[in-house]
Amino acid sequence: MTNVNWLTGSTGMILSSACVIVIVILMLFMSAKLHQSYRRYKVYGWLIAGLMLVGIQYIIRLYMAAPESNASPWAYLTASTLQIVSFIIINFVFIKLYTRPSGRLIGWAFISMLAAPFILTGAQLYFDGSLLDQPVDGTSLQVLTLDFYSLIINFLILVDTRGISLNRKFVLSLGIYFLYQLASVADGYVFHGEKPFIVMLTYYVPIIYFTLQFLMLFEWVIERMLDIHQSSITDGLTSLYNRKHFISRCEKWLREHGVISIIFCDIDNFKKLNDTQGHHAADVILKKVADIIKEESNGIGTAGRYGGEELLAAVRGNVKAKAADVAETIRRRVETETGVTISIGVSTSASGQTVLDVVKEADEAMYTSKTTGKNKVSVVAKSTRSKSRRNKASGED
Repeated sequence: MTNVNWLTGSTGMILSSACVIVIVILMLFMSAKLHQSYRRYKVYGWLIAGLMLVGIQYIIRLYMAAPESNASPWAYLTASTLQIVSFIIINFVFIKLYTRPSGRLIGWAFISMLAAPFILTGAQLYFDGSLLDQPVDGTSLQVLTLDFYSLIINFLILVDTRGISLNRKFVLSLGIYFLYQLASVADGYVFHGEKPFIVMLTYYVPIIYFTLQFLMLFEWVIERMLDIHQSSITDGLTSLYNRKHFISRCEKWLREHGVISIIFCDIDNFKKLNDTQGHHAADVILKKVADIIKEESNGIGTAGRYGGEELLAAVRGNVKAKAADVAETIRRRVETETGVTISIGVSTSASGQTVLDVVKEADEAMYTSKTTGKNKVSVVAKSTRSKSRRNKASGED
């Protein structure tokens, strides 16, 4: 037996079906995890259903490819119907995931597409009662209505995705599956298994198709995990790090570099802004100020939200940028770009200080700016820090 005969015979069909089943099992595992984590999103339940139908379809194909299986035409008809139904479910799910994951999947178009294979098969059986009496060739049963309906559905979905921003792998997978369907139709109605290359396409192209779908689902799971992690360390409104993560990063830098600078910012008259223009307008301003602080600290440190309208920036000790200069740039940009002003305090760590000590000093310096005219930068001087320490020490004595 040559390699070509081996790949295009029953052994090849068993190999390709087994590969698809393994991929589908992995996808089912990921889908079950998604469904468990996002139970209110019914779309993941539909994905599980579609993948289970694919698994049943290829189990039937394994049975049909087994030596002396003597499969009835009903097995072929069932596998062909499951192929179309599962294709519709899975691809509608992916479209929903990439457009509106929380939206409802069930609609008139979805239901109509799912019902059509059964209606078309019933119609063909009604008008051609001898269909199930025809001998099968060991690979497929030609059902004209199902074969061409499958081609049309794939083509319509492929055309419909042109106006939607979707994962490139998804569009590529549709194109690959369309190639598989063309090869199946050509082999069934024209070549009748006489062209090994066409037969190989019908066997092995589905492996590529389901591999692409596996990669898409894997990427989707990774993105959800990253979203969960990101939401646990950032502030939802400003997208800056929350206080806990900001302090944690600063502590790490302080251990690594021995020094860190904290810039403590507070928006002037923010309560008045809330009362006169409303919470939405105030949130917009807060977001703009946060974006400026994030931009100016990018590459030299980080930014975080301390609470309310209080925002922080950190400058690492291993960069040449001076915290006071960064603070002044932030103050000037906020005044010119947002229509509000901010009061800022700056403190740089000294030997033996913790990050919380530096934050407290920067907060006190900000308060000095707030009570001496606002819209200014106050820097904690070394002499002031030394005097404060001496006073604290004498108080303890």
